[in-house]
Amino acid sequence: MSTDNQQERLLSERKKWFVAGLIEGEGSFCIGIKKHPTAPYGYFVDPMFFFYQHKTRKPMIEMVRATLGNVGKIKPKPGNEDVLVLQISSRRTIVEKLIPFFDKYFIFSVRKDDYESFKKATFMLLEGKHHTQEGMLELIELAYKTCREGKYRRIPKEIILNRILRGRTSDASLKRRGEETVRSA
Repeated sequence: MSTDNQQERLLSERKKWFVAGLIEGEGSFCIGIKKHPTAPYGYFVDPMFFFYQHKTRKPMIEMVRATLGNVGKIKPKPGNEDVLVLQISSRRTIVEKLIPFFDKYFIFSVRKDDYESFKKATFMLLEGKHHTQEGMLELIELAYKTCREGKYRRIPKEIILNRILRGRTSDASLKRRGEETVRSA
């Protein structure tokens, strides 16, 4: 291997560690919980990754996107147009690009627990565990765990858990079967 190739590989490796550090400070692993009328338990669980930068640092957010494999979308943050957000919500991209990157470069992170919950939730969804009551309960626990114990969640965890524990089926599936609609929490 030539010296130039070794230098390139070393520079690329350093950049990946640098990006991991940037993400440590400006990134976010989120397990979204969205109310949805056709979801089996009334809620849809969606893992998402975000990275934020002020618009004057656009080259930085573009470097992060390129390092992660040119995935996701960069757009202004809703409510604050001065901040750009790289959002990655495709489960396939999360599994194929993000998880291998974070497994290798996030080993020293103080937010490793959030990442591990995010990773576990992603794989649970891919395995279809959200179709069972037990799986949904575990996903909700993981979601609230990654969000400072739910400090920034609009809906208290107990409301969601109660709805799932009631065995709520979707309004749409009840109507299809000709049954009465169960009122939502």
